[in-house]
Amino acid sequence: MIARAAAVAAGVALLAAPLVLSRYHVTLLLPSFAYGIALLGLNLLFGATGLLSFGHALFVALGAYTAAYLTTGLGVRHFELVLAGAALAAVIVALPVGLLCVRYVKIYFGMLTLAFGMLFYSFLYKFYSLTGGDEGIRVLRPTLLGQPLAGFNKVEFLTGPFYYYALALLVLATVVMHRIVRSPFGLCLRALRENAAKAEALGVSARRHRLAAFVIAAVFGAVGGTLLAIPTGLADPLLAYWTHSGNLVFMLLLGGFDHFLGPLVGAVVFIFLQDMVMSLTTYWRFVFGAILAVLVIFVPRGLLGLLDARPRASA
Repeated sequence: MIARAAAVAAGVALLAAPLVLSRYHVTLLLPSFAYGIALLGLNLLFGATGLLSFGHALFVALGAYTAAYLTTGLGVRHFELVLAGAALAAVIVALPVGLLCVRYVKIYFGMLTLAFGMLFYSFLYKFYSLTGGDEGIRVLRPTLLGQPLAGFNKVEFLTGPFYYYALALLVLATVVMHRIVRSPFGLCLRALRENAAKAEALGVSARRHRLAAFVIAAVFGAVGGTLLAIPTGLADPLLAYWTHSGNLVFMLLLGGFDHFLGPLVGAVVFIFLQDMVMSLTTYWRFVFGAILAVLVIFVPRGLLGLLDARPRASA
């Protein structure tokens, strides 16, 4: 009951944010929404299935580059088509990658996903004629629901129509993921996480369910990457770099991977904490890393774990 009330209060606060916050802080919420969607997918792999991916940034970058190719290369400006294209690209890439990765679990799965992520980064960085190399590819402003919104400058567009569009997309993604996690499919994933041998003895196919979870997570990652590319107006190779995947894992741990809304909280706190530390010191990477390390060590269940009064059984 408390969690539901808190979620409603957070929703009201996000709706009112453009009216009470500065435009700068409203634009900071946009990457939080994008990462929130991507992290919902990552948490389906880790929190529900028990598979930790160190290469999830691959699909975030894939979504951003799909948006770049469609808007800049093909002239597709309808954002709904861009999102559909990013989701389709994620499925096409995730199927063969997932078929190889889900054959393994634990650290082997993580290292395989890291390898594929770095392979994609190398492709983006080296094939200049296709990807723009280190300069990336420009992402043009899309239309929303068929409306060009030409009367808005960039800041007005991002803090007005695009903000509410991204928020609505985040809510939709959250509802869809909640249904997935609470479905029989989600129960099968949790059964595989707890005891794969017993689950398979009951007729649950480990590889098929893990592959499906991998593909769903990839789609969420690509949709998040598409949202991430619009405010910056650029898709660049660093989106696929291993440190970006590390940031995604940190966000997940920061919010709390065993809480459904943990990824969303982790994304918001990570973005605003990073911005605050960057404004205080030029050594922000050192300070920020130390803060995250302390949080992970002393709050291992994430920020939402602090609100959980249930005692955790010792291992």
